[in-house]
Amino acid sequence: MAYTPPEIWTWDAESGGTWAKLNRPIAGPTHDTDLPMGEHPFQLYSLATPNGVKVTVLFEELLAAGVTDAEYDAWLIRIQEGDQFGSGFVEVNPNSKIPALMDRSGPEPVRIFESGAILLHLAEKFDSFLGAPANRPEMLSWLFWQMGSAPYLGGGFGHFYAYAPEPMEYPINRFTMEVKRQLDVLNRTLADRRYLTGEDYTIADMANWAWYGQLALGRQYGAGTFLQVDTYEHVQRWAKEIDARPAVQRGRMVNRTFGEPEMQLHERHDASDFDTKTQDKVGDA
Repeated sequence: MAYTPPEIWTWDAESGGTWAKLNRPIAGPTHDTDLPMGEHPFQLYSLATPNGVKVTVLFEELLAAGVTDAEYDAWLIRIQEGDQFGSGFVEVNPNSKIPALMDRSGPEPVRIFESGAILLHLAEKFDSFLGAPANRPEMLSWLFWQMGSAPYLGGGFGHFYAYAPEPMEYPINRFTMEVKRQLDVLNRTLADRRYLTGEDYTIADMANWAWYGQLALGRQYGAGTFLQVDTYEHVQRWAKEIDARPAVQRGRMVNRTFGEPEMQLHERHDASDFDTKTQDKVGDA
């Protein structure tokens, strides 16, 4: 049956499929809830979606590189239960999306929201994973390319392919075409570069890997075969190389509540939270 848009749109809270309750046409908190606070300089409130993984990967990479001042507490925000609409979370991120970060390393606490802003804040603060100064414009271009492109992958393709109440040919075809174009953009770029800006592994790689690397590795939406992700050989090489990094493997685990139990670390407050048994299994995930 053809859909005709009404003269005035009204909110139907029951529509929208799997993630319908995560979205509202208004902002602001729905309930009063204080956020927990740990002892470290950085307090992260997140979930291991691709946007959350970007940030925990960077934290773990900083710590692996010996940046001890990057110690952090990672608190779980269960978005399906509406934690992101609590008053404490909204104070950190008025947009009610994960991840959100409180930087308490200075004289006054600073809030940072939006994953790209968090990556850039931390990388600049510690002068790490920014790449060569001459390549900074290229690095920033790929960082912001991811911010602009991934909504077509997640809210576009992922929603209509995996979560919409019923399959719809037009949006699936539209967003599949765009995601495959994006994969081709990356594949052509990585044909003669180890990483997105050359030989330097940067926050642009971390941001893009969390979405497109994991897509290439078959971890997104059960769509690997549908998208023929194995045909993008240079993306595959890049994705596997980054995936093999121990800090990336740890970062994937933090705030994760789904998948294999050995890959879930609901909260992270100390390096010892990654116990020996878990670390032995991480490389096999």
